[in-house]
This record gives sequence, C-alpha cells and structure tokens, in this order.
Amino acid sequence: MTQFAYNPYSKQTQLARTRIKPTQRQMGYISPKVRKQVRTRSGGICEVRKRCKGAPAVQQAHITGRKQLTHRTTAADLLDSCLECHKWLDETESGIRYKKQLRQVSQ
Repeated sequence: MTQFAYNPYSKQTQLARTRIKPTQRQMGYISPKVRKQVRTRSGGICEVRKRCKGAPAVQQAHITGRKQLTHRTTAADLLDSCLECHKWLDETESGIRYKKQLRQVSQ
C-alpha cells in the first residue's frame, strides 16, 4: 500500500490561483461587439428562415453549442434568428442536423 504525504491546500492558496483557460460559459458569451456584427450582417431579419419568411430577429443562435466551442464566440458562430426558428434549431432533430451542415460549410 502506498503512503501519501499530508499536503494541505489552504483556502488562501486556493484563492490565489487564477484560471488560465476560459470556462465554457465564457467562451459561449456573446460580446456586445459580436452581437452588433451579427445584427449588422442580418439587417435585423431572421437568417435561418426555416419556420418563418423573414421575421424580425430577436435572438442569436449558436451554430456550434457552448459545450463544443474551443474558442470564444465570433460572428461566424452565430445566426440572427426569430424565436420560432431558434427553437426549431435547438429542439428538433431536423434543426440539429441543419446546424451540423452549417458547421461543416463554415469550416
């Protein structure tokens, strides 16, 4: 049996550490600059247009989910969308397949 040395990790030492790698939440965050770039690109109209015919865009949908991101969110990772199309993209099988196609085209 292996003996381990007692090496306490004090609270002060824990708090002194800084995280180098950004969290998934930080990588998925849409900055105001990126949000403005996407809105300018779309002209405020839904870019998905699978459940609407050019409705006003009220949300921005990630093409690549936060869990799969390896970099901070850019305008290329987003689509301006209406609520109906955004739900379709995230919650239906056909919407998820459509996002996968978009990811492959953008790479």
